[in-house]
Amino acid sequence: MRPNTQRGFTLIELMIVVAIIGILAAIAIPAYQNYTMRAQVAEGLSLAEGAKTALWDYYAQHGKFPTSNQSAGMAQPSSVSGNYVKSVNIANGLVTIIYGKNANTNLNDKILYLSGRSSGDSLQWRCYAPASGGVPRQYLPTSCT
Repeated sequence: MRPNTQRGFTLIELMIVVAIIGILAAIAIPAYQNYTMRAQVAEGLSLAEGAKTALWDYYAQHGKFPTSNQSAGMAQPSSVSGNYVKSVNIANGLVTIIYGKNANTNLNDKILYLSGRSSGDSLQWRCYAPASGGVPRQYLPTSCT
């Protein structure tokens, strides 16, 4: 006679494994979505670096802020775009980043501002989102208010 040996998993063992995987997914998916949204917002800040440089150059030469992308020597706002950013616009020392394109639906048509303030021989930058129509606070970098 052969001894009875257990082969495979019981139904209860499989159900426990599925429950554990479900709990881990419930924790991981929102954290991953938060990470991807923050990465999409960061793309806008990267694209704004060119605008910040153009603003500083214009300000250093003229002593005032440019009124548009054209006066700052940049491409049209819709031409300064990325995978998640619809446009980057310059107006009187304010850089406006509008999200869209392939961005998460929670970021679609949301706005983030960078404002330059003269401080001696440099510009100090402040990043903020408007209360209405702005990027939600939980997705902003720590440097933004």
